[in-house]
Amino acid sequence: MKTLSGIMSNKSKEQYLESCRVRYLSRNRAGKSKMIDEVSDTLGWDRKHTIKALNGQVSLGEKSKKRGSKPTYKDAEKSIIIELWKISEQPCGKRLKHTLPLWLESYEKHYAKIPKSTRDKILLCSERQLDRITAPHRVDSTRRYGRSTGRTSHRLKSIVAVQCGPQDVDRPGWMEADTVSHGGGSSSGAFMWSLTLTDIYSGWTELSGLWGCSGGEVCVGLQRIERRMPFEMLGFDCDNGSEFLNTTLESYLLSKTRKIKWTRSRPYKKNDQAHVEQKNFTHVRQLLGYGRYSEIELVALVNDLYETAWLPLRNYFTPVMKLIEKKRIGSKVTKKYDEPQSPCDRLLKCPKVSVKTKQELKAKRKELDPIELAKSVEEKLQIIHEIIELTEAQRDEENRWLSEPPTSASAGTDSAAAPVAIAPCTSTPSEPAENLAKSTQNKQSHSTTRVS
Repeated sequence: MKTLSGIMSNKSKEQYLESCRVRYLSRNRAGKSKMIDEVSDTLGWDRKHTIKALNGQVSLGEKSKKRGSKPTYKDAEKSIIIELWKISEQPCGKRLKHTLPLWLESYEKHYAKIPKSTRDKILLCSERQLDRITAPHRVDSTRRYGRSTGRTSHRLKSIVAVQCGPQDVDRPGWMEADTVSHGGGSSSGAFMWSLTLTDIYSGWTELSGLWGCSGGEVCVGLQRIERRMPFEMLGFDCDNGSEFLNTTLESYLLSKTRKIKWTRSRPYKKNDQAHVEQKNFTHVRQLLGYGRYSEIELVALVNDLYETAWLPLRNYFTPVMKLIEKKRIGSKVTKKYDEPQSPCDRLLKCPKVSVKTKQELKAKRKELDPIELAKSVEEKLQIIHEIIELTEAQRDEENRWLSEPPTSASAGTDSAAAPVAIAPCTSTPSEPAENLAKSTQNKQSHSTTRVS
């Protein structure tokens, strides 16, 4: 039987249900059963639901009540959580839980004062609840990986020891190094590279823009990084690329005044350098993308972005997690991580970091503002993107101009272009008339023999 539910408006349904409720209470058992069938057929409901509605347990329109518990977090808390989540590079709930206490003071400085009740509810929000709040705002991204090329040095392979598996370190200074290509998927021509160094103990990451990936450029990047690192480099673990295994870097790392342990990973085993490979994506690719940086002026702009905004934001105000246990039972792998902490907090809690270094780190973090750093990152990225878009537009215009066929000038709109004869070259002798026609007989070949 076709119901009238699709034809009736909500107001008509409410009025019809209220009139049935008044008559329902005064009927006997048979009358109630008949009314239940009538309302079920009219509104398209199940009998059990109709009985609840006629007894006043279910309402329609404004009087209806949503089933389940009331939401704990209102729009006031959610808006602050989502805003800080977006500014802090969209961390997961576990890291966002430890990021919020570091950023709330800066939020109040830039936006508005947060009431104590709202602040307490934000800090009490669980990790899973933070994931649920931010889930509707997450955007999936596709990855496009390029190719890496380079030559290796057989002599240095016999000198530099192979380091595989996790390193057990108890202090900062043991660094993993790698380079990231900004060639847009092509290794031809000159373009920018990024040098990435990650501390295994704390997760502290340093970046430097390079013009090319020669050994000299890598040394210049290392010098720039070592001048601003808060600790001394003790170990240098790299891959087997020619940008690392060369005599220029050998003389820089193995000089007599330095005591650095130089190691390398196994060929084609990226998991040997899992720490720096992860930072290549989170610190470089997510920031600069996979496009081509073919202008040399971009190196200075990217280095300014790294040093003044991006690295302070990631090292001082972005908590990270460390893998402390990994178990494999059959095909199932169980991983256990420690509490999320920023690289700065890990250095402050390390007993082998000097008191002077800890005081400098505290003073430096007190001077910084995470929201100002996040805004500075966006402003500097905008300038870089404008230069890249202008370069790509000029390159497309040149390619379009080169691909267009040459056009001949016409005398008028209605007249056809006159054929133009090609002038003979003065250095080429003219052919006789008999040579211009194809002969029916093959010409007799004459061979000349020279006798000494």
